[in-house]
Amino acid sequence: MPEFRQNLATKEWVIVSPERGKRPSDFKEQKEQKEPVPPYDESCPFCPGNEDKTPPEVYRFPREGNWQVRGVPNKFAALKPDLATTRTNVGSFLAAKGFGIAEVLVESPQHDRHPALMNIEEVVEVLKAYRERHEEISRIADINLITIFRNHGAKAGTSLVHPHSQIIATPIVPPHVRYPLEQAVLYFDNFGRCVYCDMIEEERKQKERLIIDTDNFLAFCPYAARTPFETRVYPKRHMTVFSHITDAEIEELAWVLRNILLKIHLCLDNPDYNYVIRSAPVGDDNARYLHWYMVIIPKITTLAGFEIGSGIYINSVPPEDSARYLRETNTDG
Repeated sequence: MPEFRQNLATKEWVIVSPERGKRPSDFKEQKEQKEPVPPYDESCPFCPGNEDKTPPEVYRFPREGNWQVRGVPNKFAALKPDLATTRTNVGSFLAAKGFGIAEVLVESPQHDRHPALMNIEEVVEVLKAYRERHEEISRIADINLITIFRNHGAKAGTSLVHPHSQIIATPIVPPHVRYPLEQAVLYFDNFGRCVYCDMIEEERKQKERLIIDTDNFLAFCPYAARTPFETRVYPKRHMTVFSHITDAEIEELAWVLRNILLKIHLCLDNPDYNYVIRSAPVGDDNARYLHWYMVIIPKITTLAGFEIGSGIYINSVPPEDSARYLRETNTDG
């Protein structure tokens, strides 16, 4: 029976329609036989030896010798760091120059080694790079929001195969981000608690949608998941900003993230996906009503007219089923 479900944090509604439900195998596309991705591509600007094809690096690990993780400004950035932030009126409209930071984080020297196939130590270094760049960029005047994200595959928006993430920082906090923050404030005003902490406890209590539960992190398909196999990873400790994560927590998160991505890789046959780290705006470091988290969205469905027109997503796989499929996917082999 289809039902409406509401996201506790954002108040958004989704429709879960199990009558239209599918198994993971139903989402696997008939892929053309292609040459496997090589570990090195001499034409790739992110492969070792081609460092002169990118802007000068802003991050490197290790500092000396052959690099394992490398951060550079985006050569084709939509935003520029040397522009003014002054807002101007264009008649009744409002505009501003495209000030902001846009960086690419090359996650591995190997052309074919995306996070699902990395070892835990490699994922640790990627997360440490996220933390360092988040801390550094947050010190730049007029930056108010830092978004760290990863696009995997053409449907997710990537144009280069080489494993990489992106960081974009803006002087504005858009409504898409601001509205959930306002809802979190209202929840805190009403109940005196963080809505995300309460969601974590409720998911642990109901258990049906859990995938991984460790000492410090919880991974689950949320109750009001908008799309099949949408997965979220929350720190159990109340943290508003991703860069507050400790070294020990990074090591644990690396294990959780790598295993979730590997489960998705195996369960859905390496689907395209996006993941995003949603962290509090710059300056809200100690807000008691905000909580950072990661969201992973496999790109296995397409928005249709109803979703675009109403803003209400139709999810054809109940999150309880998505979580069960992922839970049961063995990553030990």
